[in-house]
Amino acid sequence: MSPTASTPVSPSASPVAGLRGEARAWLAENLTGAFAGARGLGGPGREHEGHEIRLAWERHLGKAGWTCLGWPEKYGGRGASLADQVAFHEEYALADAPARVGLIGEGLVGPTILEFGTEAQKARFLPPIQRGDELWCQGYSEPEAGSDLANVRTKAHLAGDEWVITGQKVWTSLAHVADWCFALCRTEAGSQRHRGLSYLLVPMDQPGVEVRPIAQMTGTSEFNEVFFDGARTAAGNVLGEPGDGWRVAMATLGYERGVFTLGQQIGFRRELARVIEVARRTGAAGDPVLRDRLVRSWLELEIMRLNALRPDSGRVAAVGKLYWSEWHRRLGELAQAVQLKSGLVAHDGELNDLQRLYLFSRADTIYAGSSEIQRNIIAERALGLPR
Repeated sequence: MSPTASTPVSPSASPVAGLRGEARAWLAENLTGAFAGARGLGGPGREHEGHEIRLAWERHLGKAGWTCLGWPEKYGGRGASLADQVAFHEEYALADAPARVGLIGEGLVGPTILEFGTEAQKARFLPPIQRGDELWCQGYSEPEAGSDLANVRTKAHLAGDEWVITGQKVWTSLAHVADWCFALCRTEAGSQRHRGLSYLLVPMDQPGVEVRPIAQMTGTSEFNEVFFDGARTAAGNVLGEPGDGWRVAMATLGYERGVFTLGQQIGFRRELARVIEVARRTGAAGDPVLRDRLVRSWLELEIMRLNALRPDSGRVAAVGKLYWSEWHRRLGELAQAVQLKSGLVAHDGELNDLQRLYLFSRADTIYAGSSEIQRNIIAERALGLPR
């Protein structure tokens, strides 16, 4: 396997036209000095790395116009084509730039606000996302409403000009550093399942919100429990109509499982490159079975990229989460295999990056919709099969 066929390699020195060339030049110039130490930091299972410098980088990106590329110019983006967005993501990966801390805002709630928000909501919430000034988390899963999201029990009611929220969310990624949460809440008393839900935008820094980090096998804590005990948000901070939250929430999931994964794939490509590097060093790449698994992993990552680029027929988005989570779990297993016996030992009590990848990727096929539930969704909603 040549490096060019398996992993991102250093950019060519030859000039490149268009947004790709502009991005390449800007990244080369700016990932230096104070930001040189940010290279390669962050990603799944490693979100604890360099949060402050990555937050500063996020704001630096925003100031230079390198966030929210696909958003309309009116709302702080560049109106970039899908091809240009892909070019930027690829150059970002090639430059070994740090994992983004603002992707939930830019990739999930931002597009949802663009689709369903009022002009007042767009004016309030989109600029801070674009600038990197406000970070977001996703308040969907609950102890009894994980894969079965329609079983949401967190309640909210209007009291004067505010929503008052009571309940619990769980597995809330990055809630401990988030400024805002988009939370699915039951706002109609007596309603069941998909009816009577509302999509509320809730500030995290207030007395009625408690965040409890969840210790993971990796020793890190990027997932959290979030408790709402009389938390409040303005009456106008409901996205879409009250009671129509399910439709809005499903739109967000569509963004999560579509082009949003192009940013996520930056980390995947970096991880695969590391696995291949270790396989060569340990000699595991000479094993024909492991070599076949490495090649298959690269091919499947290319398929993941191409699927993200396809026009959204609904079916493409439906398979996205199942595909990437199963792929990433297999990559974690491969990461252990290429280390041979050394992968079984945590030296000095510390996990290496591939051991952490193996342990963290076990969660991928569970959170954001388990693989079993995803297969049911594909069968029933995308293919129209009977329940």
